[in-house]
Amino acid sequence: MASLDWIVIAIFFLALIGIIVWVMRQKQNNAADYFLGGKDATWIAIGASIFASNIGSEHLIGLAGSGASSGMAMAHWEIQGWMILLLGWVFVPFYTRSMVYTMPEFLERRFNPQSRTILATISLISYVLTKVAVTVYAGGLVFQQVFGIEELWGIDFFWIAAIGLVLLTALYTIFGGMKSVLYTSVLQTPILLLGSLIILVLGLKELGGWDEMMRICSSVKVNDYGDTMVNLIRDNNDPQYPWLGALVGSAVIGFWYWCTDQFIVQRVLSGKDEKEARRGTIFGAYLKLLPVFLFLIPGMIAFAIHQNSIAAGGEGFLPMLANGNVNSDAAFPTLVAKLLPAGVKGLIVCGILAALMSSLASLFNSSAALFTIDFYQRYKPDTDPKKLVRIGQVATVVIVILGILWIPVMRSVGDVLYLYLQDVQSVLAPGIAAAFLIGILWKRASAQGGMWALLSGLIIGLTRLGAKVYYSNADVLPGSGDGSMFQYLFYDCNWLFFCGWMLVFCLAVGVIVSLCTKAPDPEKIQGLVFGTSTPEQIAATRASWNAWDVVNTIIILGITAAFYIYFW
Repeated sequence: MASLDWIVIAIFFLALIGIIVWVMRQKQNNAADYFLGGKDATWIAIGASIFASNIGSEHLIGLAGSGASSGMAMAHWEIQGWMILLLGWVFVPFYTRSMVYTMPEFLERRFNPQSRTILATISLISYVLTKVAVTVYAGGLVFQQVFGIEELWGIDFFWIAAIGLVLLTALYTIFGGMKSVLYTSVLQTPILLLGSLIILVLGLKELGGWDEMMRICSSVKVNDYGDTMVNLIRDNNDPQYPWLGALVGSAVIGFWYWCTDQFIVQRVLSGKDEKEARRGTIFGAYLKLLPVFLFLIPGMIAFAIHQNSIAAGGEGFLPMLANGNVNSDAAFPTLVAKLLPAGVKGLIVCGILAALMSSLASLFNSSAALFTIDFYQRYKPDTDPKKLVRIGQVATVVIVILGILWIPVMRSVGDVLYLYLQDVQSVLAPGIAAAFLIGILWKRASAQGGMWALLSGLIIGLTRLGAKVYYSNADVLPGSGDGSMFQYLFYDCNWLFFCGWMLVFCLAVGVIVSLCTKAPDPEKIQGLVFGTSTPEQIAATRASWNAWDVVNTIIILGITAAFYIYFW
């Protein structure tokens, strides 16, 4: 790192501090101010926050690493701007009318208090054990590689970078609340986009252009059925990414994440009205078209440069693991460390910082909102609004500590980090998705039906994860062993197909239980389900969009279709 790089980083931090100080001077007297930024966010802040919150360790480490190891396979999860449109066009009206702060609170309005408790518990545990700890772990890993420092003051630099990142982010999240998350995202998003674009351009220049990348990657077979690294749609017998499983599984996980997860939806709930919330999702959908090009394709570029280096008799571009395999997860930080000139490297480091800090800040704020609104306030409803803000700040501190304590476990799984994340998400998503789908699309869905759709997903998901731990430690390969139905369903079955069938099962449970139990009171669900909106509510929703929204929606869908056609 040259002096110019440190100057760029210092300027970034001064701008960040300026925004945070401005936010902290705003009054935050109640939960709406602290957790939803006073519900006055504009579409630019909402869209930027959706994007910046989404871009985290799974992109800097996982997505680029996936591009370097398997090519376009993970693009199904990243070209999901259309799913954010679903949030804006279909779900925003119901969420806005319900006047809720959290997604578990919405489920209580639609179903019952038990559904709220189940979802809040699942969300909090999953945030601490996966999102918070993994983001912090990857942050330490990235900065250790980018700075090239193994130890500092006799301490492993990984821990200095990881804990420093957490403390810095926690400070402005604790004192600034949702407004700090929203408005720092407006600074962080353009820096992240510019920095990643520079990596893409310099990587292609180093390699020799787009055609050279496509030539090298299209010559590498990824299965026994003729598919290569550039194929997005792969044979249905592919062991990891069969085309049908990838389309269904990515849609289920995407629906849960983009349309029902507190982590993302909280940004939309902060909008000043339905119009700003929807336009925020449209802006976010445009931005979501970019990660494939900013992170996955640079991973493929790093792989291609590595192949050229080996072919020329060199030692390779990417670092090697102790077992002799290429360290694909180091693709993005290696591009930063080896290709960037002074000053630009500082900008990229700012972009990486922006991605990790924004993602962490969103996690901290969402987790604090879940605890404060869905647990504390429910049992102490008369709590002073200012005290709720303090409770939220304390909850953030506790979540930060728990995330740090879980890092050693994350570090121990190292090379299977991304697969671990995907496994958890693929069994977490179906039950939650089923509860929201029948809750919003079907008036007859009862309180018990929604609750059991949620519970059945939790039970099956935990069984699947437990079976994977058991059979993996027993050194049983998928497709071998005793051949029992249990092993086939909960271990051998492809994770994407399992995710799809799990959604079908949870939906069936919700429907059957609903038909066997009392239908909901029409007054209770008014405005929360299709077909129950009042004429006034329908008119308000219609007035919140115009031709501008429709045209931009069509453009996003067209770009998505063109992407699938090109990489088919």
